[in-house]
Amino acid sequence: MRSPRRWLAALTGMAAIALTAGSAMASATPAPAAPTNHPVTHVCDQHPKPGFAACFALRRTDVTASPNTPSLPSGYGPSDLRSAYNLTAGGSASATVAIVDSNDDPNAESDLSTYRSTYGLPACTTANGCFKKVNENGQTSPLPTADTGWAGEISLDVDMVSAICPNCHILLVEANQPSMSDLGTAVNTAVSLGAKYVSNSYGGSEDGTENSSDSSYFNHPGVAITASTGDSGYGISYPSSSAYVTAVGGTSLSRASNSRGWTESAWSGAGSGCSSDVAKPSFQGSVNTGCSNRADADVSAVADPNTGLAVYQTYGGSGWAVYGGTSASSPIIASVYALAGTPGSSDRPASYPYANTGSLYDVTSGSNGSCSPSVQCNAGAGWDGPTGLGTPNGTAAFTAGGTPPPPGSPSVTNPGSQSGTVGTAASLQLSATGGTTPYTWSATGLPAGLSISSSGLISGTPSTAGTSSVTATVTDAAGKTGSATFSWTINPQGGGGCSSTGQKLGNPGFESGTAPWTTTAGVINANGAGETAHGGTHYAWLDGYGTTHTDSATQSVAIPAGCHATLSFWLHIDTAETTTTTQYDKLTVKVGSTTVATFSNLNAATGYVQHSYDVSSLAGQTVTVSFSGTEDSSLQTSFVLDDTALTLS
Repeated sequence: MRSPRRWLAALTGMAAIALTAGSAMASATPAPAAPTNHPVTHVCDQHPKPGFAACFALRRTDVTASPNTPSLPSGYGPSDLRSAYNLTAGGSASATVAIVDSNDDPNAESDLSTYRSTYGLPACTTANGCFKKVNENGQTSPLPTADTGWAGEISLDVDMVSAICPNCHILLVEANQPSMSDLGTAVNTAVSLGAKYVSNSYGGSEDGTENSSDSSYFNHPGVAITASTGDSGYGISYPSSSAYVTAVGGTSLSRASNSRGWTESAWSGAGSGCSSDVAKPSFQGSVNTGCSNRADADVSAVADPNTGLAVYQTYGGSGWAVYGGTSASSPIIASVYALAGTPGSSDRPASYPYANTGSLYDVTSGSNGSCSPSVQCNAGAGWDGPTGLGTPNGTAAFTAGGTPPPPGSPSVTNPGSQSGTVGTAASLQLSATGGTTPYTWSATGLPAGLSISSSGLISGTPSTAGTSSVTATVTDAAGKTGSATFSWTINPQGGGGCSSTGQKLGNPGFESGTAPWTTTAGVINANGAGETAHGGTHYAWLDGYGTTHTDSATQSVAIPAGCHATLSFWLHIDTAETTTTTQYDKLTVKVGSTTVATFSNLNAATGYVQHSYDVSSLAGQTVTVSFSGTEDSSLQTSFVLDDTALTLS
């Protein structure tokens, strides 16, 4: 019998913010296939008093290093980030990226020097004019009181500017305290000192003063101002909800064997939502955000600390560390703007990505919570709350001169990355909004064997393996156009390709009892036993007893040579644990001897979440798919599994 503790937790569905699976890595080493959750801490107090803001930097607590570490640190470095976002090292030495933070980091310049020299970046110091630190009034002294938490934020911010735009100047403006009035004054100072790119990695709850703050601090035409959306999942924060900033969400970033070399999903901690007070800006007017006011985010970049960034910090730190949070993504995007060039003098640079959606990597998987409408918390094709329009693919989406489509112009709904198999028929119906119907469609870059009809239906049988960049263009009855760009990968089939395609797990939804699964007692359950299936009426329930316990479910399956193989499953985790930093209970997912994923009580969330992993490296073997849950001596965690699949193509 399951304990009453497990039963109660199943009924209440206790939730915790999930840090999306991923793995930080050494700069020169490919990320492992198995995403891993790591313990993290907020470097700033996350419960600021009204009118004050919290910084959004997260630091992993399982990475320690001496300040003189001889090898490259863990976490992504400059070359990784520029590779992931198709950027080249550069930027004008006359371009200044301003970082606005609170309090002083007395070691900011020396720590920055270590970061840059470690990665072979040009020196950026006060002496050579590249680096400057001032107080909120623009003076080099007196500086605010030093603070170890905000020092971590400062280190993260200046290191990310260095990584993306190594030739840019860095202006660090330190507010006296993290109040909106002080931070806002620092923003005005940054602009007055000539910065055309200003990053803000902090925020607080909306309180009705947003429009006043917008007018006082963020209304700077011709300046690209970025702001982090937060690290607490679905929920709005300010100043990211300002009408005048680019709201920057967050992703989990991992290496992949695709043509880009990387893959991203929405990070579960990324903030999003609908403003209560700020009207919808014109650049969001034609986008379905599910919100009649300002919606977050606009764009995004890596923020998951589990796929985190190398940072060097000694004031409050011991040297090399791995950081994440949307505090990382905001200075990354500000620096991409700097690489793209000076904004037009009267432009609102937040509008640029909306005019150039085809020049972004669309992030189509992942979630940051449960909401209605779901577009505000679930990633999908086109705009979504956690990742906005997507992540940088070069600088084109951030380049001056771009303006939103004129009123009445059509906008193509980006379908996201597509895949298929040689010899297998494909079909994709495109759609558009706005403009004047009827529409006519055209496309360039389609895989061989595919064509597009005037009504926007792409169909045919692909004949050649490879990855194509497809640009689909819609023309409305008034002659106005819109376009979207996405990738389409065609996998080989036959002639050395996969000899047996399709889903290969037996009883994937646990509807017919146990076989061919081998499970510990009590794992297979029906609706009514305390949990609910994702699909059908049965599911696998591992652990949840609140005592030391291990449950497992395994099944052997053959993956023929030449096959592309993907393991996917839906997982719901609830827990009675209240910690947000310690893993007490753990689920390990393995295919053969390869651990592809681990989850814990830290990943608890309401509802099921789908997870998918490429296991093509195991082709040519018969492997055991294994789900194994271990629970410690108290406080239950339930790992509820359903609708598994091992799909071959």
